[in-house]
Amino acid sequence: MQAEVLVHRPVLAEKSPRLLVTDPNGVYVDGTFGRGGHSRLILEKLSPQGRLIAFDRDEEAVKAAAQIKDPRFQIIHAPFASMKEELAKVGIDRVSGIFLDIGVSSPQIDDPERGFSFRFDGPLDMRMDTSTGETAAEWIARADAAEMAKVFKDLGEERFAMKAAKAIEKARVKEPILRTKQLADLIAATLPRNKKDSAQHPATRIFQAIRIHVNQELEQLKRALESAGTLLLPDGVLAVISFHSLEDRIVKKFFEAAANPASGINPRLPLLPSQLPQPLFNRAVRILPSEKECEENPRARSSVLRGASRTDAPWPEQGVRV
Repeated sequence: MQAEVLVHRPVLAEKSPRLLVTDPNGVYVDGTFGRGGHSRLILEKLSPQGRLIAFDRDEEAVKAAAQIKDPRFQIIHAPFASMKEELAKVGIDRVSGIFLDIGVSSPQIDDPERGFSFRFDGPLDMRMDTSTGETAAEWIARADAAEMAKVFKDLGEERFAMKAAKAIEKARVKEPILRTKQLADLIAATLPRNKKDSAQHPATRIFQAIRIHVNQELEQLKRALESAGTLLLPDGVLAVISFHSLEDRIVKKFFEAAANPASGINPRLPLLPSQLPQPLFNRAVRILPSEKECEENPRARSSVLRGASRTDAPWPEQGVRV
């Protein structure tokens, strides 16, 4: 386990801290500590007066954070969606930068007991925080076919969502579906392989959808983005790494809406420029990993880093709708 922590390679490791840290003396947030790869790199860019508050809802990640013996660093066991409330508890209401690395971490995927992957047989759990909430097995046991199909279609973009849902509904009558291999084998026997990518296991999209649903990942992301808007100081940076289109679409739309809040106003209305809502973020940049990084770290291949700095415009009470 110790060696795994040391060799864990953060994605876009050089570009993310460079984009994020604009004031070495500032207070920064790493909303997804994982195994601390990005946190360590952020700390390297901070002065002795700087401070880094990390969040993670995974108890194993919080335990791993104990390895960082730095007085400038603190870890909070909570989802990043609650960062505003948790920071208030420690007396922080404004920060210089917020970093989010969205999705499941490599150690979570590689641990069979967490149930995130069908590469290994393990309990069908999938919770990022194993101390609370409904497991994947519990959801599969209670959800009807219509609910499951909606999740598979919306969060997994699965074409055969209803077919998979009905197969699960039928199979669970005979015996509970409690293991990752059990579910993967059922889906493989039910759905055809992807014609465009025959190497992709038929259960890939189903597992993704269940994981996102169980952890409410997209809702958590939307809340975190909104909180970031209220927490950041002028010129403070929000930097977000996403790994699939559902996440990236939300991040992209958030930055676009925040940078162009007047875009939804009827241009025929007789309004002066001073009467229009002012940009909340400057225009976002989009950064992709280099070919070299993708070769050295395959996990980086689907990653996208988007980041933008906050303006001094007050954050609207209604927030930014995504």
